[in-house]
Amino acid sequence: MEPNKKTKERPFYEAPSNLPTSSKIINEARTSLRSLKTKRPFTPRDENRTLFGPSSSRAPENRPPSAFSLGARHFDGSDSRPVSGTRLTPLEHTRVHGPLIEDKTSSIHTPKPPLVGDFEGQVLPPKPPSDPNRPVSRKGSGHGRSRLQHSNSVDSFSTAGEVTGRSRTGSIGEECTIKETNSTDRPRRVHSGPKERTENVSVEERGVGDGKECPPRLASAAAVRSPPTSASKDGESRAGSGGSKRSPGDAAETPEEKFFYTQHIGPLVEEMLCLSKKKDTERISELADSLYIILHRENLLGRNCKKRSHILKTVFKLLDAEEPKVLLQLAKIILALKVSGNNLTNVCKLVFKVSRNEKNDQEFMEGNVLDHLVETIESLDHTSSAEALVYCVGSLKFLSGNMSLAKLLVKKGGVEALSRLLTAGNRSNTENNKASEQFGNILVQLTAALRNLADVSSSREKFLSGGVVEGLCKVMEFYAQDSDIMLNSSRTFSKLTLHTDCCNALSEQRGCFKSFLHLLNKHLHKEDLIVRVCFVLGNLTAKNEFARSELFQEPKSLDTLLSVFKTYLEKGIKTTEKSNEGEDAKEIREVSKYEDVLIKVVRVIANLSISEDIGPFIASSQPCLHLLLNVLDNKDESSSEELVLNIMATINNLSFYPVKTSAIMAKPILVAESLFHIMKLVLTQNMEAMIECARVFGNLTRQKTVRDYLYKKKICEVMITLLDSGSREVVYVACGVLINMMADEEKRPVLKREGGVNKLLEVLRDFGKTDWQLASMVCQVLWNYSGKINSANACFGDPQAQELSELLVEMLDEEAAMDVSVNDEMEEEVRCIVHDMWKADFCPVASQLLHRIDSHQSKFEPLEPPP
Repeated sequence: MEPNKKTKERPFYEAPSNLPTSSKIINEARTSLRSLKTKRPFTPRDENRTLFGPSSSRAPENRPPSAFSLGARHFDGSDSRPVSGTRLTPLEHTRVHGPLIEDKTSSIHTPKPPLVGDFEGQVLPPKPPSDPNRPVSRKGSGHGRSRLQHSNSVDSFSTAGEVTGRSRTGSIGEECTIKETNSTDRPRRVHSGPKERTENVSVEERGVGDGKECPPRLASAAAVRSPPTSASKDGESRAGSGGSKRSPGDAAETPEEKFFYTQHIGPLVEEMLCLSKKKDTERISELADSLYIILHRENLLGRNCKKRSHILKTVFKLLDAEEPKVLLQLAKIILALKVSGNNLTNVCKLVFKVSRNEKNDQEFMEGNVLDHLVETIESLDHTSSAEALVYCVGSLKFLSGNMSLAKLLVKKGGVEALSRLLTAGNRSNTENNKASEQFGNILVQLTAALRNLADVSSSREKFLSGGVVEGLCKVMEFYAQDSDIMLNSSRTFSKLTLHTDCCNALSEQRGCFKSFLHLLNKHLHKEDLIVRVCFVLGNLTAKNEFARSELFQEPKSLDTLLSVFKTYLEKGIKTTEKSNEGEDAKEIREVSKYEDVLIKVVRVIANLSISEDIGPFIASSQPCLHLLLNVLDNKDESSSEELVLNIMATINNLSFYPVKTSAIMAKPILVAESLFHIMKLVLTQNMEAMIECARVFGNLTRQKTVRDYLYKKKICEVMITLLDSGSREVVYVACGVLINMMADEEKRPVLKREGGVNKLLEVLRDFGKTDWQLASMVCQVLWNYSGKINSANACFGDPQAQELSELLVEMLDEEAAMDVSVNDEMEEEVRCIVHDMWKADFCPVASQLLHRIDSHQSKFEPLEPPP
């Protein structure tokens, strides 16, 4: 059957529409569409550990201070103030209507009905102080006052008929033991305000703290009426709110508890009080460690210890010590005893103060103070304990900057604790439909701590399972205007999205792409934030088609990316001009920052263009092409290598789509000129840049005008030279350009003249049997080259034609070909792919080329036509 004369010969660079190959996707990925890689933006290490950095957007008056004075005087010995910090309302003051009588059905004493003349000589009780924590004056005496017999030691207890009250001299909360001297005379109390009246000798009067032996405690006081008490929200008894609930410390101690305290805890406490805070730090450290061990062993931590207030008062008095190790041991005891209110805030400040100096990091490695920090974060409410959380989480921020401590924190549940705090704050913001400024201060520390913990490889699973990714997306919605929080969040995402599972998890978060684009618009001129957001978007779009679609479908997404592109290109050009004039080091650094943004945003555009649905739209964007070529015209490849390579890769991806609206196909010569200029500069210096140029030329040379332009620029000679490179990828892209160039008859002689046929045979012999895609490309070059063949020997050369024929016969033998191509170590799936490439890519063109050579074999070369 004669071939249809009307059928036009089809060059191999045009894929047959009716014969799709199974390796088409692989082939296209190798020759054209590619995602780009880049390094993560450099994150400078915080030289000075501060609560809020010097570049913070927060005004000093709207944030807790990083520096403060702190000592023993700042701690309240009673630890009885409510967590909220609100002061208790004083009791109303009324006249006492006669002497008190005992209500036998209740422990509360009630007044007798007034008798005629009973008001004579009565006076009002003293007015309570405005500060409920200030002791009431001990002048005078009330009704029913009885004398009390005190034990000789602060740690001893009375036995029969004793009741436990609160000493109202000195600091509130110190427990004292009062004992009735007459069993028939029960202690009676008067309405004297929120403070009990008791006589007590201060610690200083007893000589404690001066290094001398502590004398027995001497004091006498009247038994007075206890003020009403109530439990605070954390369970500690509070004065002035009713008397239905009491803390464990208010209950009477058993003889066994009294004996244990006297024998084991009391001596430690008393010795600690007698030591010098500056001279005896080593001994204080030993005692503090022993005290913690005993309390922990006997389950007396938290609020379980009856002498908790007395222990706390002792520890507080030692907080003027300067040794970091001692301060941390004391802070550990305070945290373990579950203080609240100002004491909680101050102990968190204390730990924060120690953690600011990285020389103290080793002290946090020892003991279990990290456990208590994590436990404190988990137990606190972000609204009522906001300031304490700022300093507590701030400490974790500093400590997690040390990789050893970061790993330890991950093991101790630091990620989970921060995640729960993050979730609680987001829930509160959602319920109130607004962002809390207080929680914002916490978030600055929290997001920075997460940023550090993300460097620990074992933390990734905890980030995913703990809802950190989802939580940070919520934070972007509420705090988009807060550049401090957004910078930390973007740094965390830039680390997490280096991993595919985290990319998938983030892409599935509803609204995350909208939030990222909003950040680009909101903080356009903050390059440290913009560069990280673009890096994250580049990671998300590198391998995930769903992410590409979601990002591009957001309104004006391409416009936003091009706005970032244009802004930082203009900044870079202006700054470069200034630096060239004065060679200012600062301006040179700024150019580097701007260029890093360009690298990241160009990468996003390149990755988006991989999508067959999105690519044609971007390829049709004239502003996008203009910006890409502008970079090539203004950037030197030697100093801006990564940026130039990314630009060329992006142009390559866009040139893959030969749509009618393509901006590249509308101006192919303009693009070819820019790329050829780059190729001349890097001809022998940068092979990677050469490959990128060749890839674009492989797409552009589908147009005859481009082939003619490049032929005049001797691009064929350059590609033939590259066949000797020894690199499979270089040879591959060089073949791609030669396939198209050999489609024109007038350009074919250059291949033989420059030794291209011999070089192609060498490539086929050296690489063909282990790279069927490359072997197919070589055959396509030779097929197009021999389009007007009359004699195989005349076309390829006598020995070359014979060698090519024998080589093709061998490579088309399936058993022989697969015996070389596959090996026993290959997985079955890989073996199938290799066989598929051989059969679908190589065999069709190789068999036709072999048939052409065999059908034109002749020992005689045709005569040259007469002149």
